[in-house]
Amino acid sequence: MKVGFAQLNSTVGDISGNAAKILSAYEELDQRGAEIVLTPELALCGYPPLDLLFAAGFVRANKEAVQHLQGQLRRAALLVGYVDDNEGGTGKPFHNAAALLVPGKPPQIIRKSLLPTYDVFDEARYFEPSSEVRPLQLNGQKIGVTICEDLWTADYLPRSLYQRNPVQELASAGAQCIFNISASPYQMSKVNSRCRMIRELSTRYRIPFFYCNAIGGNDQLVFDGHSLAVTPAGWHSLPGFQESLELVEKIPHRSSEDVPVHDKWEELFQALVLGVRDYMKKCGFRSCVLGLSGGIDSAVTAAIAVAAVGRENVLGVAMPGPYSSEGSIADALQLAHNLGIRCPKIPITQSFEALREQLAPMLDGANPPEGTMEENLQARLRGITLMALSNQYGSLVLSTGNKSELAVGYCTLYGDMCGGLAAISDVPKTSVYHLAQHINRHKEIIPLATIEKPPSAELRPDQTDQDTLPPYEILDEILRLYVEENCASSDMIKRGFDPKIVHWILHKVDTNEYKRKQAAPGIKVTRRAFGMGRRIPIAQKFLA
Repeated sequence: MKVGFAQLNSTVGDISGNAAKILSAYEELDQRGAEIVLTPELALCGYPPLDLLFAAGFVRANKEAVQHLQGQLRRAALLVGYVDDNEGGTGKPFHNAAALLVPGKPPQIIRKSLLPTYDVFDEARYFEPSSEVRPLQLNGQKIGVTICEDLWTADYLPRSLYQRNPVQELASAGAQCIFNISASPYQMSKVNSRCRMIRELSTRYRIPFFYCNAIGGNDQLVFDGHSLAVTPAGWHSLPGFQESLELVEKIPHRSSEDVPVHDKWEELFQALVLGVRDYMKKCGFRSCVLGLSGGIDSAVTAAIAVAAVGRENVLGVAMPGPYSSEGSIADALQLAHNLGIRCPKIPITQSFEALREQLAPMLDGANPPEGTMEENLQARLRGITLMALSNQYGSLVLSTGNKSELAVGYCTLYGDMCGGLAAISDVPKTSVYHLAQHINRHKEIIPLATIEKPPSAELRPDQTDQDTLPPYEILDEILRLYVEENCASSDMIKRGFDPKIVHWILHKVDTNEYKRKQAAPGIKVTRRAFGMGRRIPIAQKFLA
């Protein structure tokens, strides 16, 4: 069968725009000879629609779009993801569905069987699972249609979550191939795992699998594409992080050991670039502004922003304070020169001294010199400056904090946390350094001094991060075990970590939840990010 893949970037809620994009892709692939065109999960309304599903007219509009597409068909069939009403009288109000549209025939509707409710997913809040799984007829063949999670096996899930296996049911009922439409979010190392799983399924059931994944950024999620056509003898992958229309007629033979080659850091960089670009575009921003401190985090964020929206749309701002070193200012200006972006200097020292003098009568000598209040005043003055420029130019402020800092609260509310998007807030500090080296792989973009010097907030004399924090290699591994693996402190201590460091880090993570609840949304790239995938009470006393 000639299968057309329409690996598309849908915008949540833009039903007419998404329908037009689907139709354009269908027409091109139909002209190229496709017998069926696949689109991603919920391609008509965008994924995830969340509580927009309850908005008046939302589901009706996407159902009407299905009827419109049915009327535009030429020769090929079209498999399109959309939201259907649950007309069964009981259960959740909607179905996560797909319509198999064939010229001259009524639509055949398939509903998702397995509804993920873990990590970033909350489909059981909205959707009723399918009560049946059965093959459909297309061009004289029995085909199985599945939707995203329906494909995922227990070996690749956090645990065995479901009592049924849609793929097994379809294969047992005689399906000669399996089509899967997905909106599977990106996370580091997931692309290879996904490919391995689908290849194992194809080998187990001895039938081809055609997997069409979404691409694009929607709020905190990035969808990476990498759609697949797989047989027991080989596989073919579509590119990642870009829309792609491909007709697959013959799948190349490959050895069972042959796996896709993906550069881990290039993948991460592209995911962050796509996340920033789509967040800005879909929210109506054409430019962005960020503070350049001469440090590694702001440098990597600036490089991502330039790749996402172009140097002409990125404004860097150097905001030297009383403790900023000449070297850091020079590094910030050199970075801006290398990236080709503007970077005015707006000193904050005068404003800082004025505020400190204004507050002095209230302090009664209780606050030590260069204490927390003085540090946070500087950070907040920088936040005020960036927000003022945002108001003036209509630009989105990108905050530049990383996951390590956000985890332990080494950041200032309404200061360096100011912004509309936290571009690298799910990237641990050690990975930020890897990204910097990757960005510099062909030529020096981020100044070497920025990479080599000890990291510092420069909010008091001779300050470094390690005055307050454990070495980042230790901090990041303990954070990974606690946040992503739910590991107990006793287990970490058994692995050889210093008990004092373990307890200090876990205490900081737990007591700084209130900051993270007020942080700008970030782009999820790890197994478990702060934000929509980690729901922890602010007021709580449990100690792991």
